[in-house]
Amino acid sequence: MNLTNQQQIAEIYQQPFFQLISKSRHIHQQNFADDMELCQLISVKTGGCPEDCGYCSQSIKNSSEIKVNPLLPTDEIEAIVKEAKANGVKRLCMGAAYRSPNSSALKKICEYIKIVKQHDLESCVTLGNINPQQAQELKQAGLDYYNHNIDTSPEYYPKIVTTRKFEDRIDTIKNVGEAGIQVCTGGILGMGETLEDRISFIHALTQLPFVPGSITVNMLVKIPGTKLNDVPDLDKLELVRVIATIRILFPQSRIRLTAGRINLSELEQSICFMSGANSIFYGEKLLTTDNNDKNSDHQLLAKLGITSNA
Repeated sequence: MNLTNQQQIAEIYQQPFFQLISKSRHIHQQNFADDMELCQLISVKTGGCPEDCGYCSQSIKNSSEIKVNPLLPTDEIEAIVKEAKANGVKRLCMGAAYRSPNSSALKKICEYIKIVKQHDLESCVTLGNINPQQAQELKQAGLDYYNHNIDTSPEYYPKIVTTRKFEDRIDTIKNVGEAGIQVCTGGILGMGETLEDRISFIHALTQLPFVPGSITVNMLVKIPGTKLNDVPDLDKLELVRVIATIRILFPQSRIRLTAGRINLSELEQSICFMSGANSIFYGEKLLTTDNNDKNSDHQLLAKLGITSNA
């Protein structure tokens, strides 16, 4: 659906709850089977990022306590890839804390991508801003997806990040898409944004230069030492409304329920899946925060009759 009017999106978002999820469920069933895409996220370079993102423990502007690591050796990456494939993971997502990677870092990451592809998994990286030439290098290495979240609405964005502009993120997404790499993008809910911000965030997704193949829906994980550690908790019904609205507007995109899932009960996760989420990060660790127990994930999917699509 190609909507350009925020009011139209607001009407979808704010309709009676059961009516909304009924519509999103119907659209979901028209485009997907009841399966779950298992992805694994690893931090290949942790900490030392010069950005001031208010939610991120890896920013040098925040006082969070994390273990700073340089780029991982390739043999360690290969071991992770082999284990991920054995566990039924379909896509390996590699994150590195950069504003923008330098040439030597990009070369190393291209080696990682080739290892992932040698084991027949989909590859995804998130490296911060990249220019057209860097996007072409990643494409030549075999990269399938590039993740670059827009985080929140254009209006609220300056209250979360001041070291780069919202438009910078759009430029990177444009560079990625023009290189022939699939776009993975999304945002973080519960950062103190308003209902209008959530609607504007969804609207911004519809205005991207390339339709995202994957859309990530995160809930803020409050980390001591970050400036968003004390914001009020998000109403979880708002999380479901965002997922359902995105499913209606993006019927063929994978919607990944990502950070913060560990704070959802089995029932709350199930409602998110019913409303359109059909991708999760698998494994006990995200970049720097805890994720759901692997056995618990398998048990929940089995209870729901959902299979992984690896």
